[in-house]
Amino acid sequence: MSGRYRALLLAVASSGSLLFAWIGAAVVALVMLRKGSREGLWLVLWASLPALLVTRVSGDSSALAMLLGTAVLALVLRASMSLALTAVASAGVALVTGLGLLAFGQSMLAELSALFAQFFAALETQTLEAGGESLGLQPPTLPQLAGMMGTANGALSFLCLALARYWQAELYNPSGFGSEFRELQLPKTLVWALVLAAVSLSAAGLAFRSWGAAMLLPVTVAGFALLHARARHRGQGSFWMSGIYVAWLVFDAAKLGLVGLVLADTMMNFRHRWQGTVPSEADDDSNTEQEQDVGDDDDHQDDTKD
Repeated sequence: MSGRYRALLLAVASSGSLLFAWIGAAVVALVMLRKGSREGLWLVLWASLPALLVTRVSGDSSALAMLLGTAVLALVLRASMSLALTAVASAGVALVTGLGLLAFGQSMLAELSALFAQFFAALETQTLEAGGESLGLQPPTLPQLAGMMGTANGALSFLCLALARYWQAELYNPSGFGSEFRELQLPKTLVWALVLAAVSLSAAGLAFRSWGAAMLLPVTVAGFALLHARARHRGQGSFWMSGIYVAWLVFDAAKLGLVGLVLADTMMNFRHRWQGTVPSEADDDSNTEQEQDVGDDDDHQDDTKD
């Protein structure tokens, strides 16, 4: 924020590294949110060059995909001023990334599938030599891998966008991002549509389950926002939320439980119950659009647009 070329130097240097590409993506998002799409796209253009070089040399396009995905989400947030809509857009980023890998990254996907096949074969051999039963592990198919990598990019792009939004709030509206995130909700019909789409894709076969996970990205974000709101309401510290995040990363049941919590919230509206208020029908239809979260406060609005 102190200089155009300082931002350029940091974004270019970070985008040329697979390990620190997330910093470059967040810097690009911060500039786009504060300075506008023109400045942000100028930065994306230059930061894409080292990311393209990394893709060319290593065959790994994750840095480039993260940079572009984060830039798209920053454009959505600046245009809509809705963190909820931006979370929904992360599912679109995941799907487009997966389709792009299927179209242009067949060789990389094939190499990854071969690595999985070698690992599973070695694990199977060790198990049989130890007197155990066959594990029956099958290497992931190319569509399955594309869905997995697309979902990962959608999630990472949203995290980079959230980091940029946090930086912006700390600079211009301290503690604003926390309040904005805790109030994030999705429309009821959209939640059910995303869950039904994910279930349908999962039922279509193992190759499509990872694509179903992409549809659940916005629901997962809404679930964590709800948990943060609950922790704030009860005065619970960060240790409790850290345990939730660890459980979500380790256990599949925690992932499903978080989705179930959001589905329950569409029917019970936990935030209003915690506050001891009964929402009107109009509130139920619009409380998840997030206009009130972003546009009611002048300081907050200035925080997104110049």
